[in-house]
Amino acid sequence: RRKLRTDVAAAFPNLSAEQLTEFIPNKEELNVIKIYCHKGEAVTVYMNNRNPILFEIEKALYPTVYMLWVYPDLLPAFSTWPPVLQKLAGGADLMLPGVIVPSSGFPQVERGTLCAVTLSGNRAPVAVAVATMSTAEMLAAGMKGKGFAVLHTYMDHLWEYGDKSNPPTLAPLVTDSAEKENAEDEEEMEGKEPVSSFSADPLQHVDVGDLSLKERDSCATLLGKEDLDENRAAETAEDANTEVQQEAEDSRTPQEQMDALFNQCFFHALKCKVKKSDLPLLTSTFLRSHMFSCCPAGQQLDIKKSSYKKFSKFLQCMQHQKILQVKELSKGVESIVEVDWKHPDIKAFAVPEGFSSASAAQDSKNEDREQVYHAPEIIPLYGVSTKMIPLFQESGHRKGSILSSSEVRNIIVNYVKTNELVDETNKNFVKVNAILCDCLLDKSEQDEISSLKWDDLLSRCLERLQPLHQVTFFGQEPIVRKGNIEPIDITVAQRSSNKKVTVIKNLEPFGLDPQCVANILQQRVQASATIAPVPGTKDRVQVQIQGNQIHHLAKMLLEEYQLPRKYIQGLEKAPKLGRKK
Repeated sequence: RRKLRTDVAAAFPNLSAEQLTEFIPNKEELNVIKIYCHKGEAVTVYMNNRNPILFEIEKALYPTVYMLWVYPDLLPAFSTWPPVLQKLAGGADLMLPGVIVPSSGFPQVERGTLCAVTLSGNRAPVAVAVATMSTAEMLAAGMKGKGFAVLHTYMDHLWEYGDKSNPPTLAPLVTDSAEKENAEDEEEMEGKEPVSSFSADPLQHVDVGDLSLKERDSCATLLGKEDLDENRAAETAEDANTEVQQEAEDSRTPQEQMDALFNQCFFHALKCKVKKSDLPLLTSTFLRSHMFSCCPAGQQLDIKKSSYKKFSKFLQCMQHQKILQVKELSKGVESIVEVDWKHPDIKAFAVPEGFSSASAAQDSKNEDREQVYHAPEIIPLYGVSTKMIPLFQESGHRKGSILSSSEVRNIIVNYVKTNELVDETNKNFVKVNAILCDCLLDKSEQDEISSLKWDDLLSRCLERLQPLHQVTFFGQEPIVRKGNIEPIDITVAQRSSNKKVTVIKNLEPFGLDPQCVANILQQRVQASATIAPVPGTKDRVQVQIQGNQIHHLAKMLLEEYQLPRKYIQGLEKAPKLGRKK
């Protein structure tokens, strides 16, 4: 608690000693929890009175909106329109056209400065963001481009950890209210154009196009007597107004619209892209190579913005309707194994305008060459096993807790320092106490070893934790699987008549479709390539191609697909290049 108070004082020097004591009290309960973002980043959250007050990412402290509602002037604040909040809560960053320029000018900030985002007419912050450029750079750029990278907002998942209260209504500072009164006085003067903080700069009208029809009505109370010049706003934000018209025509919620878009792309892909010969088809390939290409121009599929949240749940829903069948052919990897093309929903689906069946068929033929493969992000993780519980329970972890290697290292280092186990005579060694002895030493070693080197201590700890790995495919939620990921296995086998064939296994865990890989290799090396079942396994396939083609495979997997070399075994079996005699 003392260290946290010191860190908070260093991060937010504007807090007085009394505010600091009030913020982090000595006796009240203060809880620490660890959560994981969709990208797998670990975030430490500090809770007080059941509300998150701080969160820590990579040893940097950030305030939550709950904290900023108590100390609204803790950070330099920038104001935006109320309708923009919904987009920020949906994951968007704050663009400069949506920032209101006060007549008194912006607060002076540098690039990387932590800032608060408020709504017009209320000083209570609704978001925490980092400035992507300095104040001078914002003005020099003509208030265009991305101004702030948003970290946390009111109504996001972190806010939901608390009591889910709404922002308080905090009156603007005296200077702001004085400016508004002056603006109103000037409007009443005859023979002069009205002057106000909203109409002084044409840039203020840029974000008006982002307001929906309902939101404009709610915004009218904030604008008071001032009239918005709709024609001028349309000229300065033509693209944004087009989006508003589309949204006005569709009264559905954004979630319902995304569900409808997924249904449209799903049936479009099944009707025009997928053939029976493509089955079994990896679900990740179906999404990336087929559904994405059926998405209309100007729209983007995002499963997190739909009601399904995960693509696997969307496919389960379609399976319940008996449109297709999904099976887990290999551990942790799902494939579409059957499609009912006679289903009434597929038959009744009409291809949207702008997509022709001929072009769709051509796309299907050339999809292997046109689609860009994105290598998955693979992160090794560790689970706390039963034997290791005594070592990790002091840090608040229990059986099954998932940790990264750096987190394991930090926990072990803190445990050693807290229990004063560093050898005083040689700080490279750690004294083994009863818990370390039971967790890290074999029975034959317990009477012989009294200290361990730091590296030995950490390696023993990692060996005794349950191995896990997290795989994140492009456009999908992270997947955590047990064990270490099996690398792509490349071997060269001898066939009859002294012929060689190259055999490639374990492509599916990396999101690679064996049939697509076989087709690409066959075109490049002009040799026969086939798909065959893996001997001794059920429902797993391997690629076989004539000759020793490891050079071509290495170029494709390492250079084009950007897969790390450590996940590919067998590259050393490539033929040696030399002149033929």
